[in-house]
Amino acid sequence: MLFSSQVFLLLFLPAVAVVYYLLAGTRRPRLWWLLIASLFFYSYWDVRLLPLLLGSILVNWLTACIYRRDGRTAWIVGGVAFNLVLLGVFKYADFVAGIGAALAGSIHAPWNIVLPLAISFFTFQQISYLVDLRKQATPLYELRDYALFVALFPHLIAGPIVRHYELAPQFALDPLRAGLEERVGRGLIMLAIGLVKKLFIADPLGRIADPIYAVAARGDAVGLVDGWVGALAFYLQVYFDFSGYSDMAIGLGLIFGFTLPINFNSPYQATSIRELWQRWHMTLTRFMRDYLYAPMGIRLNRRSPSTRALNETVATLVTMTVIGLWHGAAWTFVLFGVAHGIALVVNQLWARRCPRLPDWLGWAITAVFFCLSSVLFRAPDLATAGRMFAAMVGATGVVAQPLAWTSAALLAVAAAIAYLAPNSQTLALERLRPHPALAATCVMALVCAVIEAGGVEVPFVYFVF
Repeated sequence: MLFSSQVFLLLFLPAVAVVYYLLAGTRRPRLWWLLIASLFFYSYWDVRLLPLLLGSILVNWLTACIYRRDGRTAWIVGGVAFNLVLLGVFKYADFVAGIGAALAGSIHAPWNIVLPLAISFFTFQQISYLVDLRKQATPLYELRDYALFVALFPHLIAGPIVRHYELAPQFALDPLRAGLEERVGRGLIMLAIGLVKKLFIADPLGRIADPIYAVAARGDAVGLVDGWVGALAFYLQVYFDFSGYSDMAIGLGLIFGFTLPINFNSPYQATSIRELWQRWHMTLTRFMRDYLYAPMGIRLNRRSPSTRALNETVATLVTMTVIGLWHGAAWTFVLFGVAHGIALVVNQLWARRCPRLPDWLGWAITAVFFCLSSVLFRAPDLATAGRMFAAMVGATGVVAQPLAWTSAALLAVAAAIAYLAPNSQTLALERLRPHPALAATCVMALVCAVIEAGGVEVPFVYFVF
């Protein structure tokens, strides 16, 4: 059930919201209703995966309970290990087995393990809770509240990766408290913006990029122009697809009275790769900074102050490689992470030793690099990525398929929005003021989105992670 599907927009969301607000005066029933609705939302994709989600939640909650009673760090270590093993088995077992077979000179027959939807997201959320329980005065939540923190449907499938202290305390708030109309209104605006990004920008961009990548995947040559068109189309698609999902998640949260963390802040307007990662998938970057980069950097920096730069380099490369692997179990994602790690290291060295680049030049270098690296993100394998890169440097000639004027216009409009427009959160949550014209525009956008949602449903790019 996609946020951008008619069954969600016309049936699931209205039904869940109406019952939720009818139960607004009673905390336990409304939260149980929201949890049941969220579990139904998850199982709608494949009910066979629901026991895994419930089992993961129960094991982590019991681990927290035992640790709070016992106080031994071993329980936290065991809980984190459980989450990593769960993620490793379902997401990386085939990849690791393939590497082992290659090293042994044999061929690995894929096990075709089903990748549970959202496992990367709900696993990281629970790891953060366990680690915080060890480090801070973190409360032990009731099972219902803990399960809802993990499984709340607006953020469950593709983020943002929410910390417990950002969401769980909000469950006690009265949904009918002051500001209800503004929360719901701004939530609907965010939902409308996200739907427009997904249905009218990201999905059409995908229809430009997909045939070009399909040609490369078949082993056929791609021309110079087509290579750049395909790369640019996906580079813009992945931004509007994922930022659109995040906008919808924030909007849906507001409709139910919850504030979720911002996940995008106009990253394509960044003037350095470091700034881009501070603006792109912000909750993932924050998680890796707090739970991998910072602890690793602290340990490495204990050796000697003179090795600080080297230690930061190691920590950056390891963190970005893990981020690449988090996105998928394939060499393309490994190289994506390594490339960004190297770019961040270069950025750090330049910032220390060289004069600051003009903003326009820093932006141009960052945009071109991210566009190039997105080829690794999109290509199904290294061979396909190699053919795309060969095309983009002119190694296969300049032959190009005719590009419809509508496609060219879409690329231009998408680029203009990504590079020049204010970010969605600033626009919808801060700048816009109540006005009949705004309400009418929002309603029209939602109606158009519902009509467009009746076509072929295109999953969000990040659903495979």
